[in-house]
Amino acid sequence: MTAKKHASKKSSSRRKSKKGILNRYPKWAWWAGGISVVAIYVWLFYYFFVGPYGFRWRAIYGDAKYPDGYEIRGIDISHYQGKIDWEKLQGAMIERCPIRFIMIKATEGSSRLDENFNDNFRNALDYGFIRGAYHFWSNHSSARDQAYFFLKKAKLKEGDLPPVLDVEHKPKDMSVEDFQREVLTWLHIVEDKYHVKPIIYTYYKFKMKYLGTPVFDDYPYWIAHYYVDKVEYQGEWKFWQHTDAGRLPGIKGYVDFNLYNGSYYDLKQLCIGGK
Repeated sequence: MTAKKHASKKSSSRRKSKKGILNRYPKWAWWAGGISVVAIYVWLFYYFFVGPYGFRWRAIYGDAKYPDGYEIRGIDISHYQGKIDWEKLQGAMIERCPIRFIMIKATEGSSRLDENFNDNFRNALDYGFIRGAYHFWSNHSSARDQAYFFLKKAKLKEGDLPPVLDVEHKPKDMSVEDFQREVLTWLHIVEDKYHVKPIIYTYYKFKMKYLGTPVFDDYPYWIAHYYVDKVEYQGEWKFWQHTDAGRLPGIKGYVDFNLYNGSYYDLKQLCIGGK
């Protein structure tokens, strides 16, 4: 009985302690605190999960804006688009403009070939598109190894677009100057092979921060900048990837939409052997 009484006293003491904490502050203070916690949670959720991908929400709800004043449209594809129905894609239109060019992922790093590259590269030519091949830069292998791997796997021909270097990340432990030398190594090796300036794909802030020296201005640019009326990059550019949430017949899921800053004649002149 003594043990039970002792336990009962402890339980009663805990209940009184809890009531004391609850009664220490008025109800409005608890409500204000709760609302503040919810508001902070909502802000954090928006900041980290909604804000950076706002263009996706706009695309889902159908109010995506596509740039006006450009007639030469294209897409870029990789294994993420899966098996493409090229018969349907051949007649597809973007804003009442036919698809003129297709950029195709070829390689990544010094050892990874996109599993759909060979089929996509062949079909793009067979179905009458101007085609291009791009290499996705890796920070885990040397520029030289990556360049020679790309040249081994992507056999460009006359009439194809210049080779493309997709560079979006700089190693944290590498200086900007060393990083730029690495990028230039890749560009020079590939340029020596095809005798054309490779195209550099990146987003505009990365270009300004890491590739802003004049030596890189000699290369054609393919700028990624989504759901804006114009590219904020002030320099010259050839291609603009304006959304990664496009939809087209023949492709399941989303696909990147691009445009060319010039005429169809200019696009043909840019190709290998065009000049």
